[in-house]
Amino acid sequence: MLADKDRIFNNIYGIHDKSLKGVMSRGHWDGTAGIIAKGRDWIIDEMKASGLRGRGGAGFPTGLKWSFMPKESDGRPHYLVVNADESEPGTCKDRDILRHDPHTLIEGCLIAGFAMGAHTCYIYVRGEYIREREALQIAIDECYDAGLIGKNNKNGWDYDIFVHHGAGAYICGEETALLESLEGKKGQPRLKPPFPANMGLYGCPTTVNNVESIAVAPTILRRGAGWFSSIGRPNNVGTKLFMISGHVNRPCTVEEAMGITFRELVEKHAGGVRGGWDNLLAVIPGGASCPVVPAADIIDCPMDFDGLRAVKSSFGTAAAIVMDKSTDIVRAIARISYFFKHESCGQCTPCREGTGWMWRVLERMVTGNAQKREIEMLLDVTKQIEGHTICALGDAAAWPVQGLIRNFRPEIERRIDEFSRNAAASPVLEAAE
Repeated sequence: MLADKDRIFNNIYGIHDKSLKGVMSRGHWDGTAGIIAKGRDWIIDEMKASGLRGRGGAGFPTGLKWSFMPKESDGRPHYLVVNADESEPGTCKDRDILRHDPHTLIEGCLIAGFAMGAHTCYIYVRGEYIREREALQIAIDECYDAGLIGKNNKNGWDYDIFVHHGAGAYICGEETALLESLEGKKGQPRLKPPFPANMGLYGCPTTVNNVESIAVAPTILRRGAGWFSSIGRPNNVGTKLFMISGHVNRPCTVEEAMGITFRELVEKHAGGVRGGWDNLLAVIPGGASCPVVPAADIIDCPMDFDGLRAVKSSFGTAAAIVMDKSTDIVRAIARISYFFKHESCGQCTPCREGTGWMWRVLERMVTGNAQKREIEMLLDVTKQIEGHTICALGDAAAWPVQGLIRNFRPEIERRIDEFSRNAAASPVLEAAE
């Protein structure tokens, strides 16, 4: 269990004063100019040594991502873009940072911007996050007034931060769709290459990072890469904001060490599973796009990238959606399929057509109005979608369905058998449109 002295977000619940004066009393904005004075190479090397992996879901090494930005300017400005879109169902960590601890993000933006030669940062906030945007803007205005950011600031690196409010599109959480939206265009992913580090916002070198990835950087640089990398397991190091929702006694967002077991995480912070551990059915461990994991596999699983890969799921954003035995698991996955159908931008045929097809078939499987051969056909369709689209939304739509079939095929078959027995005549298959 993580010790209080190792927590980076000391106001994640909004208990303490979140003003600039309050956060300074808790150690933020301490020695920021000194960190910048050590130079870009030192910052990037320290971030690489820390082992921090992106906290937005993909888990790409943060220091390595920063190093992709050109070392020398070719005349084009460099940009840092912070992805605060946070539209993944079950995920609610970035909103707490924006509401209650925004200065961790602002200080991180300044340091990260310096490390990649950027004088401008855009923070893209999800459309539904009204109060979060207001709290962030107040904190940014405080930093301008105090001379911590802006032109000729105390930290020695001219820096401007702009907050951009999105319109509530899930697809704009994908980095290139976010850049398109920022430019005032339809939020649709771009083909890569070129990658944003070479051709990003307005055709200029750009790095897109998640809120949490940027917000932890100042503390890592202050306390040292060795401190951060000593927490957790190799290749899965540091602290992480975990979100626990669903059928637990106390749903919460909590900062914990990477690699903590699911059992310890839920017992210590969420008051256990509703009805006891014997009542646990399954868990979606990292947001709605991650394959569901049955109870027997998840209970003692380490909550990190490698631990969840071992049970054929993914760590994602660490948003654990807990489901007890009262859950209709087939209907739950059908509902998730509808979400991805609704949020597909429609640019790629496999995603545009396949997400709707999967949802319609799953809706019939909820009642058992299907044939058993369709289960294998549905699995085959998910594999035709997965890996065949410009962005990962197609994969995100396919994985929950694959997890359902892999782990709960007997439940689907039971419903089909029951429907067949109760039907007055042989069931008539409905077209999938």
